[in-house]
Amino acid sequence: MTEVSVSILIPCYNAEQWIGEAIESALAQTYPHTEVIVWDDGSTDGSADVIASYEPNITWGSGPNRGGAAARNELLERASGSWIQYLDADDYLESDKLTQQVEDLQVSPQDVDVLYGPVTMQYEQEEGVRKDVLPIEYPDDPWASLVTWDLPQTGGPLWRKGAIMDVGGWKEDQPVCQEHELYLRLLMADKNFVYADSGGAVYRQWSEETVCRRDQPKTYRHRLAIMRRAEEFLIDQDMMTPVRRRALNQAYLECSRMVWLFDRDWARSIIAHVEAMNEGQFQPSDQVPRSYRWLYRLFGFNTAERVAAWKRKLVS
Repeated sequence: MTEVSVSILIPCYNAEQWIGEAIESALAQTYPHTEVIVWDDGSTDGSADVIASYEPNITWGSGPNRGGAAARNELLERASGSWIQYLDADDYLESDKLTQQVEDLQVSPQDVDVLYGPVTMQYEQEEGVRKDVLPIEYPDDPWASLVTWDLPQTGGPLWRKGAIMDVGGWKEDQPVCQEHELYLRLLMADKNFVYADSGGAVYRQWSEETVCRRDQPKTYRHRLAIMRRAEEFLIDQDMMTPVRRRALNQAYLECSRMVWLFDRDWARSIIAHVEAMNEGQFQPSDQVPRSYRWLYRLFGFNTAERVAAWKRKLVS
């Protein structure tokens, strides 16, 4: 196997409970040509002490709290590898993650800028740990995967360092949906995304206080803004295909249904946009129940959602 240098970059903020496991999973990689760099982003718990205990096997530094995107940029500047493996401090990697993905890089018939595949979601629950592999519905179309939010969490891909640098790195004032905003700029810059079945990144869900979960309206505002930017770019560049339009329709409906729970006027405006972009011919896909599709077709979005809410109350 040709030597490919990989920098494993771990930003940390108040992750004393998890940071040790993240570092150990990075050090345990079976692929040998790696370095591990950790940046403590102004933690106020014991994270820095845990990180320091892994010297000299890692390189690390710290600074005032500036947020996850700024920490990832700081790490990027310090990385010497030509490829980047990001790893959030509360997640971990399977030991052969990099071995598999470097092999995938070398057997790919095309140049790669972002190699991505499925991520394992690990749910930390009172009754125990549950793991699910998150599928990617459109593995051959990263644009469709972007708008359906299927492109993997930050630790899933292997990123070419030069590609990230070419688009200016992480957007430091992006409060949520940070990897998706970066994915969008990489796709707009015509960087090459390649799917491979190998996974190996484990995304731990253990708190409702994560950046994306504690403020749902903010998260959906930014998610929908990214989707609209993608849609406008695809139309402007004459790159909108039936598959991508179908994926956008699917994603807009999913978002509108969630937004309806806290802002019905906003939800209706999302569907109005979908109807306009489909010249009044939009119908929900078979990913929603048949009864919902029937109600939507006869009475519209608002009635379909009211009935869905009533049914949820009956079974709760």
